[in-house]
Amino acid sequence: MKKLIPLTKELMKEKRMRIFFSIVLLFWLKTYAAYKIEFSLGIDNKLQEFLLFLNPLSSALLFLGFALFFKGRMQSALFITFNFLMSFLLYANIVYYRFFNDFITVPVVMQTKTNGGQLGDSALSLMSPFDVFYFIDTIILVVFIVKKWYNPSKTVSRKPATYIIAAAILTFIINLGLAEADRPQLLTRSFDRNYLVKYLGAYNFSVYDVIQNARSASQRALADSNDITEVENYIKANYAAPNPEYFGKAKGMNVIYISLESLQTFIIDYKLNGQEVTPFLNSLAHNGETFYFDNIINQTGQGKTSDAEFIMDNSLYPMSQGSVYVTKAQNTYQAAPAILKTHGYTSAVFHGNYKTFWNRNEMYRSLGYDKFFDAEYYDMSEENTKNYGMKDKPFFTESMPILESLPQPFYTKFITLSNHFPFKMDEGDTDFPAAETADKVVNQYFQSAHYMDQAIEQFFNDLKASGLYDNTVIVMYGDHYGISENHNDAMAEIIGKEITPFEYARNLQRVPVFIHVPGVDGGAQHQLGGQVDVRPTVLHLLGIDTKDYLEIGSDLLSKNHREVIPFRNGDFISPKVTQVDEKIYSNDTGELIDGEEYAPLAEKVKAELQMSDNIVYKDLLRFYQPDGYEPINRNEYQYIKKEDPIQTEQRKQSGSVE
Repeated sequence: MKKLIPLTKELMKEKRMRIFFSIVLLFWLKTYAAYKIEFSLGIDNKLQEFLLFLNPLSSALLFLGFALFFKGRMQSALFITFNFLMSFLLYANIVYYRFFNDFITVPVVMQTKTNGGQLGDSALSLMSPFDVFYFIDTIILVVFIVKKWYNPSKTVSRKPATYIIAAAILTFIINLGLAEADRPQLLTRSFDRNYLVKYLGAYNFSVYDVIQNARSASQRALADSNDITEVENYIKANYAAPNPEYFGKAKGMNVIYISLESLQTFIIDYKLNGQEVTPFLNSLAHNGETFYFDNIINQTGQGKTSDAEFIMDNSLYPMSQGSVYVTKAQNTYQAAPAILKTHGYTSAVFHGNYKTFWNRNEMYRSLGYDKFFDAEYYDMSEENTKNYGMKDKPFFTESMPILESLPQPFYTKFITLSNHFPFKMDEGDTDFPAAETADKVVNQYFQSAHYMDQAIEQFFNDLKASGLYDNTVIVMYGDHYGISENHNDAMAEIIGKEITPFEYARNLQRVPVFIHVPGVDGGAQHQLGGQVDVRPTVLHLLGIDTKDYLEIGSDLLSKNHREVIPFRNGDFISPKVTQVDEKIYSNDTGELIDGEEYAPLAEKVKAELQMSDNIVYKDLLRFYQPDGYEPINRNEYQYIKKEDPIQTEQRKQSGSVE
């Protein structure tokens, strides 16, 4: 009997290890399957394919192996916990990637704390019952433990656990060494998270991201006034003087910005079954009275709409991870509303959602907005709302009395919401037909875009009736793409051509920009530009020279406008070539070319992104004050609803419900 006890223990130990390695294998293969099914990581050679297959192994061994340092129920609990948490992280990335074509970062998690309650509909639309596959190993493990087929050791055996952790570390070292051989300086020179996940894996990327964000948090504390000098010299050396033909043509006029949610340039002049999708915007593009910029590149990052707002107000790039609005809201900025305040302007934002969404109530204080009219000022009844807040038509209708009550001149921003993923319209809101592809999201996009177009036309008519139209500059911009790469098959049907990486970057990342200046002829403008270029263009039209402000963009109407346009990930578009995933394509042919001669352009792009990042991450504008500019004290701004009797009566007459 005594001889049988050690033998039994050895057999149980052997059984435990078989089950342990079986779960590791399942987890490894499941992750690799997710990489192949869910993510588009751009595998270019056999080494990259091998690394994609290899990289989940080190994480599986490391985290699951850690449970073996414990005994009994604690070992079982940790085994399940680590397996579930890693599976959940993988699945969260899958759902996030299905819309954003990106991976979750620490700042994105912080955004979820701010916006999570309002993201439910979009998240649910991206889930499928078949997604249970991504938890299959967790389910099997739970069954094994509940049925007691896996019996954890009652004593701690450190030797097997140590060997497994050592194997995990060795696997990672081999993985990193091969990755560096294929892409030198992987961890120091890549702006693109796709590269990091492709080479290191989703789990190792998350660890890297935590380290990078901790490092970023220390940058502000270590910065001083000397850091601003290099940035100032770079920006002033690249300043584009205003065009005398247009400088000051809008001096003293009101300004209205309208964020056109998810609107891409391809939709302008597009006909679906012979019907124009956006007939009103099309008329503005062709009437000669409005500047229509058809070659503007979306430069947002993970912050999407909030990033576009940040770019428009500051002419700086958003962060490479997360949203400035969430993680850098306490910084010092010299935004357009603050600049215009010294010229007698009142500023306000109109938004049919609650003020905490995207942390706007905090960020707007730093930007210097005088007023913020959020959902508290609107009738948020069920028939008036969808997705992320108020439908565009009632939103503009109820905004008009408030707008008319503002002191003039004013600088205002309206954030539309109806044309938002997944683009489903409520019955009765539009009679425009859906497209007829196999992709429901793409089909619905045309209906919601048409509805937004009607809402914009209604708003223009209301501005004319109020008398504001003739003294107001109206700036409208697509904030970011609406249809991601995941819908390229359907979009190929829509635009009638194959969507290559070049086609997606060069054409489907364009967003329309309209600038209407009363009394000034406009017309179609084909110069290449980015969203960062809108602010200097508008300020120069208002007669405010931006030469002393630290902004990245250049005036679109300037004779010296710069036409090398960075994406947030470090790729770029220039008049002759487009870089995608660090590969160079000819704009004329769309074909890959030898890009060695364009290496200086790539370095210039990275330098420009770095200059902007230095300003944002290090909060450098606290060390810089242009002549004549009065700094903002964010503590003086609080967005608490205090409606006066006249305004209340105006809203009642307009049909709003208090």
